Amino acid sequence: MPGIGESILFTKAYLRGSRLPNLAGIYTDYRLSLLTRRIRVKHLPPALMIEPTNICNLKCPLCPSGNGSLQRPRGMMSLDIFKGIVDQVMHSTGMLILWNQGESFLNPDFYAMIEYAAEQKLYTMSSSNASLDLDIPRIIKSGLSRLIISMDGISKDTYDSYRVNGSFEKVLANLKELAKTKRILNSATPIVVWQFIVMKHNEHEIGQVKRMAKSFGVDRLEFKTVQIYSKDDLKYLPSDHKLSRYSLGYDSFELKTQLLNRCRRLWTQPVINWDGEMSICCYDKDLSFKIGNIREHSFTDLWFGDAMNRMRQAVLTNRARYDICRNCGEGIVQKLHI
Repeated sequence: MPGIGESILFTKAYLRGSRLPNLAGIYTDYRLSLLTRRIRVKHLPPALMIEPTNICNLKCPLCPSGNGSLQRPRGMMSLDIFKGIVDQVMHSTGMLILWNQGESFLNPDFYAMIEYAAEQKLYTMSSSNASLDLDIPRIIKSGLSRLIISMDGISKDTYDSYRVNGSFEKVLANLKELAKTKRILNSATPIVVWQFIVMKHNEHEIGQVKRMAKSFGVDRLEFKTVQIYSKDDLKYLPSDHKLSRYSLGYDSFELKTQLLNRCRRLWTQPVINWDGEMSICCYDKDLSFKIGNIREHSFTDLWFGDAMNRMRQAVLTNRARYDICRNCGEGIVQKLHI
């Protein structure tokens, strides 16, 4: 759960304009859709994920961008497209999630994107592998609300075994510098979160990482379950089954929770990829379901359009028919409380 300071930031963002009534309205739409099994969407999404880039500097073996399995063209969103999206949604949407595939800080306009969103009093969050040069004073002054730093090891050997092409030393330095510079500038933001994905090769470091995070002075430490895609990935699952989102069979795996015919994300959190293409959610990594492009249509036309509504109805009818839904984190515990 977020701390008091982060909850205040979040609340302030939704108390502006029509964001709070819209938030209540879209959740009412969603609940009524579940109750009647008929699509009701009369409000805009309260959150939006925007992909600054799908290019990454690392080669993580389970990441479609890093391991080369991502089929979409690679590129970076322009600042003009980003501003155009924000201008269309800022009166109703209170939160921007500024990543999808790729390392957002590789986009040279990313700092300006954060600053523009902050000017509109939006709650903004991003995620980084932090294995690159970062302008840390500018990040802290940008208005970014939350920054997740992904580092899955407290030793170089453990880190290098998954974060291929990464620099353990650079990530450590950036993490320490973020906490230090926040104190120097007396800034409450961004909330700096150290994210540790629990896998077989690093589960033995859980106790040590808690102590290290405290000594660094980061705001939060979060443990996350790992997502896998095939039986070849079983080797990454932790030995302790309580630390995994999957149940295992002989040479097979499935999510521990029952797959229900519902999906909150289709009502609350679409994705705009770097080239302007709208995705139904962040799990549609290769844009399997075409919705339309923000450069050719307005956001409202795409959001309320037939393509989105067909997908919403399909999920309410038989969600299990879709591969991306069968391995989706919707409705499961992804963060571990350990």
